Amino acid sequence: MALAAARTRFTLSQYGAAVALCQHGGPRCALPKMAAGSSCPFVKMAALGSLRPVSKGAVPSVVPRWWPLPFSNMAAASRLLLPQDGVSQPEGGSAPCLSFDVVPDPLGQELGRFPLSLQLCAGTQAESAQANRLLVMKMHNLHRTGAGAESSNSDEEDDDEEEKKPQLELAMIPHYGGINRVRVTQLGGTQVAAVWSEKGQVEIYDLQRPLVAISDPQAMATFLREEQAKIKPLFSFAGHMTEGFAMDWSPMVPGRLVTGDSNKNIHLWSPKADGTWHVDQRPFTAHTASVEDLQWSPTEATVFASCSADGSIRVWDVRAAPGRACMLTASRAHASDVNVISWNRHEPFLLSGGDDGALRVWDLRLFQTGTSVATFKQHTAPITSVEWHPADGGVFAAAGADNQVTQWDLAVERDQEGEGESEDDPALASIPPQLLFVHQGETDIKELHWQPQCPGVLITTALSGFTVFRTISV
Repeated sequence: MALAAARTRFTLSQYGAAVALCQHGGPRCALPKMAAGSSCPFVKMAALGSLRPVSKGAVPSVVPRWWPLPFSNMAAASRLLLPQDGVSQPEGGSAPCLSFDVVPDPLGQELGRFPLSLQLCAGTQAESAQANRLLVMKMHNLHRTGAGAESSNSDEEDDDEEEKKPQLELAMIPHYGGINRVRVTQLGGTQVAAVWSEKGQVEIYDLQRPLVAISDPQAMATFLREEQAKIKPLFSFAGHMTEGFAMDWSPMVPGRLVTGDSNKNIHLWSPKADGTWHVDQRPFTAHTASVEDLQWSPTEATVFASCSADGSIRVWDVRAAPGRACMLTASRAHASDVNVISWNRHEPFLLSGGDDGALRVWDLRLFQTGTSVATFKQHTAPITSVEWHPADGGVFAAAGADNQVTQWDLAVERDQEGEGESEDDPALASIPPQLLFVHQGETDIKELHWQPQCPGVLITTALSGFTVFRTISV
């Protein structure tokens, strides 16, 4: 089924955006030893995204924290501090997020020291078109938990807990229609977001004012009073004539964008000197079904890849006319729909995930053979998101409709000395040695991203909320 169907829109009237930050305590995760569908021995999900530690068993003593961060009153931006008990219910109608992107922090490239601070841009999927918002968030004061956390005596515990409460600054931009996908890039020192709307439009928003608002209380007041209602898209394109999900900014050419829709068409956007875009009305056409994802090459300015519900992955060169731009094709890349792809920044590898639950690694030097160089079938439901690690060319993460996030390292090989032990335990023998970590406890995971400035930090969005965690594996 197409990603548009696989990513069923949420219809909850209330939703708590949650942040969990955990530090895994062992070199290999114990979670893959669990039977499929069993409860996570690490953490357990409660009703609105609340996590509580359960039986530790063989898992190192790790006590992750989970903080519901509600989007209070979607009609206005707000500065939210959690109440003392760490649990808060949404006050007004709110909606979950199908997609988000990481906004780079201007303070520098290395922000991995605790407490962590993250900036995100996300889009809601509300029940009514008028209730949707483009969200600009700053999650900060995120402290280490679990085995690496600093201990304190009972007298200091209350003070420490108060000081370590996570905080959220949130600015919202009204948006008519649910937001299918959000992608952020920098243009001339300004962060801008491309937004794929369920109404069939792709819009570009300037994030400068909301980013200033989430960093300064006085600026937030001004934003709410004078600016929020006036924010309009810098540019809008309705030429797709239907909704879509596929979209990617070029990392090589500032402002260059490709967008793909559910009617199998791909359009190229080129920035103009006046701050707008020229969108080529001639679509790239070779797919025979919905275009599900797009990825620019990180090394070649004119090359991008696409995947589709027709089961294929294609590589294009925009120097050619759109009708002849498809250069390479893996026509049967997966047994059914190919939902997501990710292009490795350091190696000539492409990663794909499909409705068949398979993860495939493609060597682009061998792409014409139509055979992947590695296939992993740990997930038991459609793959909804994949992404290579920004710094380690052998590591990637994946999320699936089976409510699992997995981390993988292609450099890991099976330990020959422990081969006998694995053979004695069929459950262990079936686990690929490249599988580093399995995170469970979320519901209906839609998208994940690494935070490039915080090494090893993963962020996910799901029906159960936003989750931020880091393992010791990467």
